[in-house]
Amino acid sequence: MDPLSDVLAMLTVSSTLSSRFEARGRWAFRYGHYASHIKLGCVLEGRFRIQVDGATAPVMLEAGDFFLLTNGLPFSAASDPPGPLQDGTRLSREQRGPDGVLRHDGLDASDATRVVLASGRFALSGEAGELLLRHLPPLIHLRASDPGARPLVGLLDLMGWETAELRPGSTLARTNLAALVLVQALRVHLANAQQPEGWLGAMTDARIGTALSRMHADIAQPWTVERLAQTASMSRTAFALRFKALTGSTPLDYLGGWRMTVARHALRHGDEGIARIAERVGYQSETAFSAAFRRAVGESPGRFRSQVRAEAAAAV
Repeated sequence: MDPLSDVLAMLTVSSTLSSRFEARGRWAFRYGHYASHIKLGCVLEGRFRIQVDGATAPVMLEAGDFFLLTNGLPFSAASDPPGPLQDGTRLSREQRGPDGVLRHDGLDASDATRVVLASGRFALSGEAGELLLRHLPPLIHLRASDPGARPLVGLLDLMGWETAELRPGSTLARTNLAALVLVQALRVHLANAQQPEGWLGAMTDARIGTALSRMHADIAQPWTVERLAQTASMSRTAFALRFKALTGSTPLDYLGGWRMTVARHALRHGDEGIARIAERVGYQSETAFSAAFRRAVGESPGRFRSQVRAEAAAAV
């Protein structure tokens, strides 16, 4: 399994694509901070502009384009030209219809071109969510014309159809459709970004990406920097320097961190014995694993599992 698939498989994703926005005229909405999720949208009709706080200029999105907002910063969305700025969150609550569609008439709406968006969000709470989110840019803009975007273009019609009205099984269909869009959007972003930052950039690097893939494919292996450098066809020193430059971690620190991510996921979501988890993530004994886990997490594996289960029981 490749590193991105590994991370996506460990995410606890509550993905829904249940929102549709239809507007005419001139309008502008502002949205505040949000946390632990990715906002997804696609333009079904018309065009509009979006700007994340701190960005130098707004981004214009055309029909067929997709966007992902990833880091929780406030942002604004507006027609072109824009109307008076309003609170988007409040307006969503007040104007959304029973069919889930938010319809809005702005200034000069009578003869204006309609803008239609399908949107939703991915709430991320899995062990690997932080790893993914911290290496994504705040706004990902995917054009229908981008290389590799053809599957997204095909999904566009389905998204428009599913969000146009309530149908039997729509919740399941929208959830699965949203998950497909997330995976494909990340693929297109990685394929077209000049040089993705951090861990994502490491995955797309021909040599470091090979080492990462080998590491993820068999984390129980007693990897050394020398062996990983060999998989990348690099010298030990050159490999270690480039790995840290791209990921921010040394190769063995990254490996140890990923082992703990896998272990926390197993403890949180399964009944596998601690000794078996220790073996699966590369520790020769339960004692060595427990010591490493305590250093990384601050408590023993057994206590971590007990607390997770107690929290889950309290939430029911």
